Amino acid sequence: MDRSNPSSRRRGSHGKKQDPDVHLSKCLSYALRHGAVNLGLPMGTDGFVPVSSLLLLPQFRTFSQVDIERVVSCNDKQRFTLRYSYADGALEIRANQGHSLQVEVELTPLGEELPNQAIHGTYFRHWPSIQQRGLSRMNRTHIHLCTELPGEGQECISGMRRDCEVAIFIDLPKAVADGLLFFWSSNRVLLTPGNADGLLLPKYFLRALQLRPQRQMIPLEYSRDKET
Repeated sequence: MDRSNPSSRRRGSHGKKQDPDVHLSKCLSYALRHGAVNLGLPMGTDGFVPVSSLLLLPQFRTFSQVDIERVVSCNDKQRFTLRYSYADGALEIRANQGHSLQVEVELTPLGEELPNQAIHGTYFRHWPSIQQRGLSRMNRTHIHLCTELPGEGQECISGMRRDCEVAIFIDLPKAVADGLLFFWSSNRVLLTPGNADGLLLPKYFLRALQLRPQRQMIPLEYSRDKET
């Protein structure tokens, strides 16, 4: 399936048309996080792209600037930022995190005050590999973490999909003490590039929780006793 053409995914598994705003959000996510170069978009080093350039692409032909402004303002995960260009006053848009492209997004170092918990959400199909290798940033620039489980508070705006099946709790103090870097994105996602190999190793896993169909603890294969 061609990821550069989200319209090929517009219909769901039951042949139902996708909500236009959801479709637009997916088109924006691909273009701004991964596809700007392939799509020929003029992206700045800070990740901003002129809205007018986006609207010239075929996958955006049924949308307008008003549609983009609405999707950005109503997006519950605050995935995007709009601004007016300092140079010419044109409206520009950027994804707040999740890039595979190298962009200079403003990130705030974690600092000395650590959140009470740091959690990564994943799926059962990935869990065996994660237990062995750790969490990987893969083709992105950071591993994404949130500070609450979805639905349990106001902090988890983004950073974990609501349909995740496994929550991995990270020993943040230990990871920080070992020299791993952590940052806040503008929409309060906790980000880390991991180690030199782009990994957050299993030794930093405190526990794992099955989220669905019912919540229960999952045994960890890595024993923290190995370090003592």
